[in-house]
Amino acid sequence: MASTLEKFIHSLDPRALPRVLQIQSGIYFQGSIYEMFGNECCLSTGEVIKIIGFKINKLIASICENNEVSRFSAKVELPLNFPGLYKVVADKTPYVSIEEITRKVSIGPTRFGHPCFYSPEDIKLANLTIKHGEQITFNSVEKVNGTMAVNCGVVRNNQSHSFTLPLSQEGKFYECEDDQIYTLKEIAEWKIPKCRNRIVKLSNTLHTWDSSNPLPENFDGCLILTPVYEVQAVMKFRKDIVHILSDLDVEVKDITDCYDISSFLQPLSLEDVFERTSKEFPMVAEIMEGPSGSQKPYNLLHTGKEIVIYKKYQPTRVLASEIRSDSPKRHFLIPMSYKGKFKRRPREFPTAYDLEIARSEKEQLHVVATKAFDSPHKELFSVSVGDQFLVQQCQTSEVLYEGRKKVIDVLACEQILSDTYKKVLLPMYMEGGFVEVIHDKKQYQLSEICKEFRLPFNVKVSVRDLSVEEDVLAAVPGLQFEEEITDSYLLISSTSSPVESWEIPVYRLNMSVHLLSRDVQTVVPPATKTTVEEISEEQYYMVRRYENQTLHPPPRPPKKPTTLAPKPVFAVSKQGVSDVLQAPKNFCVDTTKKSCSNQAADVSELQVSCQNVLVHRENKNDMTGKATLLETSVIKDLLRSYETEKEEEHNYDYVDENIIENIRKVFQDTTVRNKHALSEGRR
Repeated sequence: MASTLEKFIHSLDPRALPRVLQIQSGIYFQGSIYEMFGNECCLSTGEVIKIIGFKINKLIASICENNEVSRFSAKVELPLNFPGLYKVVADKTPYVSIEEITRKVSIGPTRFGHPCFYSPEDIKLANLTIKHGEQITFNSVEKVNGTMAVNCGVVRNNQSHSFTLPLSQEGKFYECEDDQIYTLKEIAEWKIPKCRNRIVKLSNTLHTWDSSNPLPENFDGCLILTPVYEVQAVMKFRKDIVHILSDLDVEVKDITDCYDISSFLQPLSLEDVFERTSKEFPMVAEIMEGPSGSQKPYNLLHTGKEIVIYKKYQPTRVLASEIRSDSPKRHFLIPMSYKGKFKRRPREFPTAYDLEIARSEKEQLHVVATKAFDSPHKELFSVSVGDQFLVQQCQTSEVLYEGRKKVIDVLACEQILSDTYKKVLLPMYMEGGFVEVIHDKKQYQLSEICKEFRLPFNVKVSVRDLSVEEDVLAAVPGLQFEEEITDSYLLISSTSSPVESWEIPVYRLNMSVHLLSRDVQTVVPPATKTTVEEISEEQYYMVRRYENQTLHPPPRPPKKPTTLAPKPVFAVSKQGVSDVLQAPKNFCVDTTKKSCSNQAADVSELQVSCQNVLVHRENKNDMTGKATLLETSVIKDLLRSYETEKEEEHNYDYVDENIIENIRKVFQDTTVRNKHALSEGRR
């Protein structure tokens, strides 16, 4: 039976691919040239094409009133990168079986792919009864004892209970309300069921309204989203992949069951190639669709080029991010063969608990306090801005708490004074701020850092990699090495000039090839060129998300007692400050040279300045009350000047969608703080 291309794609299960379609009729029945993304194809009546994939290309949005399209609303086209954060409105139409859910709803390994449903009736299993209205999380689909089933979970009294539901399970299943926020791209990829529209509510616009915005000014209502798919297809006498939008006005008929599908070229993604057995390598392939990018080797991988794929393997990379307080940060995957050298840069620690995590047996951790802390217990130390410590070890200590003795975890440190050291104890829950003092001036290779130090670790390039034309890391003022990862690569070279071979990432390169039945002339690959790969914010989170799936999270830091009295705030009159400023002999720091407006101040220079102030501080004969207060102010300005200048220089009205995870985190943290403040106010 013939149907429109749009209707066919909207109902097509991706697991049923590939499908062979025959063009039946439409405005192209006499044959026409159709162009999309630079590819031209002639869709004439009787033409046969093979559908190999499809994805959402854009969304058609209509303003929603009472779960229906407003009759006064015009349809607008929204690209997937349209700025804004949205909440998903739960679908009121139930699913009638688990099989229907798995066929229409995206279920995958990421947090976006764990949809939640509830049943209005109890579900009795062999060893568990799911109560009506209880939230069921769908985690994955797999074969259990020869039967396809969904791995599910429910949470009761903070305890997670796992179970499976067979696809044959019938009943009414409703979507649960979702309190998370998403971008349009995330909604398109994970939150639009097949054969259904999706209603979303605008939560945050992320930019100011202007006349180019297709939505009404100050709009904060709901939208009904209808997807338009981009279909990837192979034609009978072409060696490339053509792209067709699903709303093209043609009718098609599925003839897969009565057509020899092997008569088409078989395009393979890099993932398909990687899944081949090691014995099948090396192999010769022709590129059907090449990647975009001007960096080697991507600029060499154009459509029609023949390559040799020597082997598949999983080398180690170091995931690194640019050190900066504003956004967006740049992210890199650095091969272990990188030939540049690094010098250490100071790390920042927000809590005493972070000091314990960073502590190592190789060297003693030396830090300067950047935030004051007033201890509620006389047994523990109160920290002032500028105090310097050598971190020792974690231990327990007995303190008096609400009239009773209590044992708590503390961090043993030595406070550095002018001519001696003082043993002090800091509570592990202490929310302060510390900056590391670096004494090590050695230059390190990447492999040395990974072997000798615990990541994360802060560095900057001191000697660039001379084996490459342009070292992208050399221009970055500071890098944080976050973790070592293993990633999947293919080793390739050109068949026409196999002078060097290149590593190409399997899961971050959009490229299709088809295999050629030719023998490889040289089995041994030529010299391998490895490059530093700069990845997008989205790719960065995907790398970390998959890498950390098998890792256990670190233990949570101890909670701060809720009954602690707040630290009193002292004010200094402007006149008092100006009096002290007129007597610079009391300070080793020249405030005219080291004020917070000094935009070029480096963290290490600030630390030296703090040390100078601290040395002078111990000379109590030269100190006055005003001087003590002003020193603290000067040290704060010195330690935070690099943060202040970034905040003043960058005031964005528009937030790039690439940093959406950071925006989401701030949004959720703010919600938690508001709820906490509200509950405290009620008390």
